[in-house]
Amino acid sequence: MRKSMSILMAAAMTMSLLTGCVTVEPAETTAAQTADTTAAPSSDAETEKESSDAADNKEEVASEAAADSQNSYTIGIGQFAEHGSLDNCREGFLAGLAEEGIEEGKNLTVLFENAQTDGGTASQIATSFAAKDVDLICGIATPMAQSAYSVAMKSDIPVIFTAVTDPIAAELANADGTPVGEITGTSDKLPVEKQLEMIRAILPDAETIGIMYTTSEVNSESAIAEYKAAAPNFGFTIVESGISASADVPLAADSLLEKVDCMTNLTDNTVVASLPIILDKAAKKNIPVFGSEIEQVKIGCLAAMGLDYVDLGKQTGHMAAKVLKGEAKASEMNFEVIEEAAFYGNSQVAENLGITFPDSLTSSAKEMFAEIAQ
Repeated sequence: MRKSMSILMAAAMTMSLLTGCVTVEPAETTAAQTADTTAAPSSDAETEKESSDAADNKEEVASEAAADSQNSYTIGIGQFAEHGSLDNCREGFLAGLAEEGIEEGKNLTVLFENAQTDGGTASQIATSFAAKDVDLICGIATPMAQSAYSVAMKSDIPVIFTAVTDPIAAELANADGTPVGEITGTSDKLPVEKQLEMIRAILPDAETIGIMYTTSEVNSESAIAEYKAAAPNFGFTIVESGISASADVPLAADSLLEKVDCMTNLTDNTVVASLPIILDKAAKKNIPVFGSEIEQVKIGCLAAMGLDYVDLGKQTGHMAAKVLKGEAKASEMNFEVIEEAAFYGNSQVAENLGITFPDSLTSSAKEMFAEIAQ
């Protein structure tokens, strides 16, 4: 286009020389040049705007990445034993965090270890978490919570516990319920009187209740004392049997079953982990075994006035979220207790034992099981 216009201009100049006339540049040329000169600044402005937008986008992405980084957490979960109630606590704990916007795989990294009822292993787990400088440690069950705090108290790592029957006796809380340091959580304190009332309703002629417990678990010693104090009010005598390890359970069960009309379980981790052995021996002697929560009833205990450990875990997760988000310090929150206990029964176990549940219990049952889970 520009070449054709040059030829025309040359021709016009030649004619002008020949005729001696002055020639005016064609209007199209002026318009074209004007268009060219106005287009350039517009193109530069657009380029400049695009560069500015790109820079803004980069800053926005960087800002979002920084925010995501600041709101990402790594926590250590130490569980003292492997059994249904503690597994439910862990499940509920993670669900509670997720309800608060802290979710594994998105903004939460979870390090999980199980101590398999070994105190030494619990200490090693806590030490490992501290070495990795996690943002928070969750201790599931009393021995794990104690190990976690003994390590974390030397650093700034907060500890949240759950399934701790008596935080005061475990020295994880002061007598008034306030934290002893950067540690708080939830208690699975047993509804002892409601449990005894239930046992009396199901076994009107029973006189003795056997309880097996681990002598090294302060939560169990606390529960035993409460049972002994309340049992006479319901016409019962408590017969206890202390063990020190899982290997002691078979002989202790044989001995205890010779002395009692029924057994009831605590939230003792070592005993609960060996519950199938106890249930098998008790079934052969036609002696009822009562549980302390839903999972024990599922696998063969007759009944329980117990807690929902998933709910307990969720409550703990909500508390942990406050600490992680900086809304509160662990040392500013007293430990919490689930007040409500519900009736759970296993109709298959009742049938095997020739026992009929009173309507007063079944009509208000939270859940009834028609078979024994394997």
